[in-house]
Amino acid sequence: MMRLMAFLLLGLLAGQAAAAGLFARVDRTQLSIDETLELSLESQGSTVFGKPDLQPLEPLFEVFDTRQVNQLSSSNGEAHAITRWLITLRPKQTGYVIIPPLQLGDWRSEPITLMVQESLKNTESDQLAPIFIDASVDQENVYVQAQVILTLRIYHSVSLYDDSTLSPLQMPEALVERLGEPRTYEKTINGIRHGVIEVRYALFPQKSGELTIPAQLFSATTVTNGSNPLFGSRSGRSTQVRSPSIPLTVKRKPADYPAAAPWLPARSLTLVEAWSPEPDQAQTGESLTRSLLLKAEGLTSTQLPAIGSAQSPDLRRYPDQPILANEVSGAGLVGSREQREALIPTRSGALQLPAVEVVWWNTVEDRLERTTLDKRTLNVADNPNLAPTPAEQPAATPLPAEQQLLWPWQLSTLLFALSTLAGFGLWLHARRQPAVQRALQPGPTPRSLLDDLRRACQANDSQATRQALDAWARQQPETLADMAARFVPLSDALDGLNGALYSEAGQRWQGEALWQSIQALPPATSPSVAHDQSALPPLYPR
Repeated sequence: MMRLMAFLLLGLLAGQAAAAGLFARVDRTQLSIDETLELSLESQGSTVFGKPDLQPLEPLFEVFDTRQVNQLSSSNGEAHAITRWLITLRPKQTGYVIIPPLQLGDWRSEPITLMVQESLKNTESDQLAPIFIDASVDQENVYVQAQVILTLRIYHSVSLYDDSTLSPLQMPEALVERLGEPRTYEKTINGIRHGVIEVRYALFPQKSGELTIPAQLFSATTVTNGSNPLFGSRSGRSTQVRSPSIPLTVKRKPADYPAAAPWLPARSLTLVEAWSPEPDQAQTGESLTRSLLLKAEGLTSTQLPAIGSAQSPDLRRYPDQPILANEVSGAGLVGSREQREALIPTRSGALQLPAVEVVWWNTVEDRLERTTLDKRTLNVADNPNLAPTPAEQPAATPLPAEQQLLWPWQLSTLLFALSTLAGFGLWLHARRQPAVQRALQPGPTPRSLLDDLRRACQANDSQATRQALDAWARQQPETLADMAARFVPLSDALDGLNGALYSEAGQRWQGEALWQSIQALPPATSPSVAHDQSALPPLYPR
């Protein structure tokens, strides 16, 4: 016992040590040698005293500014202290530059690799304005509905008030999506430090031909020498600069692209599947959840088509609503579409699921691509929790001829012994009973069970409805399967209830159809036949 407690204590301490540490990240990993970046060092897990040792940065970077931010965050009802240091750096050399691990007490951060490029020489240094805009696109020839990234960089060598604005980008013939929040950093141009405001957009032209990205207007107020924003003095000069317009050539969909397939121009596309539980654990009547995830780099989630699902007469399908999401990466938008459906095998054996194929156009290599999930075979096992049908029950083994003939005296002796034992048991039972018999508590009546079923259906509670339905069916002269077999509306309502129980859409189930089918259920047509089937066989068969 002591060893177990010591082991649990060590595991708890190891988990806390894993949660704590010094974590490093940067706002970007590609820059030029005359630009700055922001390094963020964050400590989690406990209150930290002191600050990180920044001396390992000095051989490779110029350290301009360091700020410390303290805050509290809560998770699982517990508060955690977070300390963050924001450090402005400028690289001293080009190529691959590694931010070395930094030390804070016993904690050590992970290294980060940067790509530092040469700065672009500006031959018109005398014509640089205090504020100017540089606009560029990643490609000037693009397919219709494909992504083109527009980058706007606003350079200013003078201080600006916080009232600067950028006019919205409006293009009626293209879909415009802004990629994250604006980024700010510094860049040295011809020995002069400039602040940079970088804004990126993802554009999706909606028709082929010539298209022009319009100019955008940047408005700001510059800080003059005589003003001091800290003490309320706000004198300055209003300035407006305009970005250059950029022409685009939008190409048509290639002629060799399949006409029946949806048009998907993307940089990359992946299709994966996941199962819960694993498909090799499939059993009849048990639900399997299959998830298909389609992810495309350079497309929005709304451009992604529905993924083909499993079509098999031996599988009942209960699909969920698709989950659409967009992510922002260095290459633009990454759209994803996830489809989930519950599959319930209705028989055992091998069930074939067809292959799933998505046709798309690779805009990087300019060619047709096909991404495929191979066909899958489900080996469905028998469910031991389900009762076998009469056809599946084994036939009775015939008795030997010598055991089939019973003499009358053997039968009479057996009946006499049984009656004697039964009488003696009843006499013992009567002796144990009190002189005055207490009234027994009445059990549930068919009417009360039907009221419970009605309330569960009206509440649209699939779990409570299933329990109430089973309790009501146990007091009926026939089984629930027999009632569903002779009344189609009840069978359809039961399929809907089972679909709600075996899929994630159970909260959206409506019980009105099931209650209507119970009320409209006709009585059994041949009660005499059912009575004859339940009668005991004759004592002396002929």
